Amino acid sequence: MTVQNKTLSRGEILKHLRTQHPQAVERAQALLKEQKHMQQELCAFFREKPRTVPEAAQATGIPASKVLWFVAAMKKYGIVVEAGMCGDYPLYKKAEEN
Repeated sequence: MTVQNKTLSRGEILKHLRTQHPQAVERAQALLKEQKHMQQELCAFFREKPRTVPEAAQATGIPASKVLWFVAAMKKYGIVVEAGMCGDYPLYKKAEEN
């Protein structure tokens, strides 16, 4: 980091980096948009009634590995909770909002 960078504000540094790396910024924005869309779709699906990961994958068209990844993250942050078992698979439902 140069002496000049130390005097720039965080916002100025980020603006400079965005102008230097527009393709990386565009890829990151597209990925975030896709992830947000998938999370919203899965939240809506689990809101209806408790479902398994394979059911969610089949209904949404999202690969089961990605659904599992999203469900694990949503469970970690309290967005979905386990609601029993269906055979060998746990059922997940949208967490109650307080």
